[in-house]
Amino acid sequence: METVKNILQKVHIGGEKEESAPPKEPTAAELEELKEKYKRAKQEQVFAFYDSLSVAEKAALYEQLLSFDPDHINTITDRALNPPKPKDADKESGLEPLPDSATASILDSKPEDIEKWYQSGLDLIAENKVGVVLMAGGQGTRLGSSAPKGCFDIGLPSSKSLFQIQAERIRKIEQLARKKAGHEADKKVVVPWYVMTSGPTRGPTEKYFQEHGYFGLEKENVVIFEQGVLPCISNDGKILLESKGRVAVAPDGNGGIYQALVTSNVMGDMRKRGIEHVHAYCVDNCLVKVADPVFIGFSASKDVDIATKVVRKRNATESVGLILLKNHRPDVVEYSEIDKETAEAKDAKQPDVLKFRAANIVNHYYSFRFLESIPEWAHKLPHHVARKKIPYVDTGKGTTVKPEKPNGIKLEQFVFDVFPMLELEKFACMEVKREDEFSPLKNAKGTGEDDPDTSKRDIMQQGTRWLQAAGATVVSEGDETGIEVSPLISYGGEELEELKDQTIKAPAVLEKEPA
Repeated sequence: METVKNILQKVHIGGEKEESAPPKEPTAAELEELKEKYKRAKQEQVFAFYDSLSVAEKAALYEQLLSFDPDHINTITDRALNPPKPKDADKESGLEPLPDSATASILDSKPEDIEKWYQSGLDLIAENKVGVVLMAGGQGTRLGSSAPKGCFDIGLPSSKSLFQIQAERIRKIEQLARKKAGHEADKKVVVPWYVMTSGPTRGPTEKYFQEHGYFGLEKENVVIFEQGVLPCISNDGKILLESKGRVAVAPDGNGGIYQALVTSNVMGDMRKRGIEHVHAYCVDNCLVKVADPVFIGFSASKDVDIATKVVRKRNATESVGLILLKNHRPDVVEYSEIDKETAEAKDAKQPDVLKFRAANIVNHYYSFRFLESIPEWAHKLPHHVARKKIPYVDTGKGTTVKPEKPNGIKLEQFVFDVFPMLELEKFACMEVKREDEFSPLKNAKGTGEDDPDTSKRDIMQQGTRWLQAAGATVVSEGDETGIEVSPLISYGGEELEELKDQTIKAPAVLEKEPA
C-alpha cells in the first residue's frame, strides 16, 4: 500500500502537508532535472521568474512544482477537453430508473423494515464498525464569508454552526447505540469523524474545532485531512502562475475524496479501528442524519459497496442531477443532459410521480472493502472542465492580470463518477423525505431558496413536527415560528415522550443542560 500511496501522491498532488522544516533551495542539479521535466512537457513557463525570486520563494516554488507531474497534468487536461468516446457508445441503451431490487423508499417502505434497518444500524455503530467522512472543503463565499462553510451560523436560536449541529448528531447516535447495546460504563461507542478540507479551509477548520473543544467529541476521533489540488490551466493548455513564485491551483473537486482518503492515511486509521461501513456527505446540508442507522442498516443488509440517498425531484424542471441506470450501470445524469420529454415522463406504476425522480443529494454509503480498492481505479476517474476567470501573472510582461471573462480551466473530479464502475447488484439507492433530510445551504441570505433562512426554517419546522408527533402542542405568536430541538436531546424525533400533553410556545430552543 505504501508504494501505491506514493504513486497516488505523485499523480494526484498536494493533499497532506507534513509538519516539517521550511523547504530548502534545490541544488543546481535538482533544479536542472525538474526544469528539464517541465520543458519536455512544454510547461517550462512556470520557471519564467525563478531567477528573480528570494531563496525562500525559490524553495517554495521548487517544492510545489515537484509535487506535480506535468506529463500527467497534460494528459488529464487533454482527456477532460477531449473526452474519449465511451466503450459501447454505439450500443447505448438509453436511460432507465434503477430497478426495484436496488431501491427502497422511506416514503412507502413497511414500518417494520425501517425499524429493522434502524436497529441493525445501531448494532453496527455500537460495535464501532461505522465511520463518517465529511466533505467540507468549501468556503462560505456566496454566503458573504471567507470562513469554512461548516463554521456558518444559519440563524438558529442557539446560534449553532453546521459543524456543531453535525458533531452533536454524532454524539447522540453514539449514545443511542451504546444504550441499545447495554454497554458497561467503560465500553465506549465511537463514530470517528473524518473531515475533508481544502487548502484554504484546513487551517481555519482545525482552529475552529480546537477553539470549540471539538464540540464534545474526543480530539483523537476527529481526523481533519485535506483533499488534493491541481494546477489551473490557460485556454491554450499552459499551467498558470498566480504569482511569480507560485502556481495557481484549485481543489480537485469532491471526487478527490477517494485519493485523499489514501494519501492522507485516513484509510489506515479506519483499518486500525476496524471500520467496515462508511457514511459520506456534504457539510452544507443542515438536516443530514450523520451516521444514519437506517441507511447503514439498509446498505449493510443488501451487502452493497455503494449506496446513495436521494430525495424525490420536486418537478420536471428542478435542476438536480438524477441517479439512474445508464447503459445498464448506475450513474448520475445532470439535469442539462436530459431532454424535456424524458424529464417530464411519468412512472407507469405511479402516474402521479415522475419516472426519473431520484435527485442526487451527495449522501453516500461505502463498504470499507470497496474503499480498500481505491488504488486500483482512482486514476481512471475522469476529470471535468470548469471554465473560470483565473487571475494570473503574464510570463512575458511580469504583470498580474485579472481577466474579465473566463481565461482558463480548473480540473475537478466528481464523487459519483465511480458509480458506473459497479455492477448493479453492488449498488443501492434509498429515497428519503426531503423535509426530514435535505436542506442545502448554497445562497446568500434573502435569496429565498437554499439560503440561511430556509436552512433555519427547515430545522425549526422539523422540531415542531417531532414535538407534535410526541403529543405536545406548539403555539406561536407573530411571524416567528418553529422549535429548535438540540441533537443532544433527539437525533430523529425519539426520546421526546416526556413532552406529551405539554404546550410549548414558539419560537423556542430545547437544549440539553450542560453536564
